[in-house]
Amino acid sequence: MEPSDLFDPYDLPEVVLSQPPYLLSALGLAIGVACGLTLGRLVQDRLDGWKQERLPLLPLGRAEFSLAYTGTLIGITLFIGGALQVFGFGAGTALLVALILALLTGGALWVQLERLMAQVEQGRFRAVDFDNFDEFF
Repeated sequence: MEPSDLFDPYDLPEVVLSQPPYLLSALGLAIGVACGLTLGRLVQDRLDGWKQERLPLLPLGRAEFSLAYTGTLIGITLFIGGALQVFGFGAGTALLVALILALLTGGALWVQLERLMAQVEQGRFRAVDFDNFDEFF
């Protein structure tokens, strides 16, 4: 008897992931909300420090901002990816589409946040008009 007869690698049981991936969506939502609230609190603390002691608002690319922002993007990517899988998309396609959506909207958010912080620092802050999308880009 040959050793290859004892073990057939194609005879292993398959690992079946639960479908649809509600756990992935729930985990992504939890991560996104937690990191998003942290990012919002960091922005609020930065604005409070600027009002009280005129601490600089920019640059936003410090470690704590980058970590909270990246966590938010990861959480939202997992949430959207899991939700797309619920509707029948394949795992790879769903996560790729979710990542592209998260990066595009997250990039626009980051640019807009930096512009608003610069306006506040320069003293020319005005109300944000969300109906006029050409101001965002």
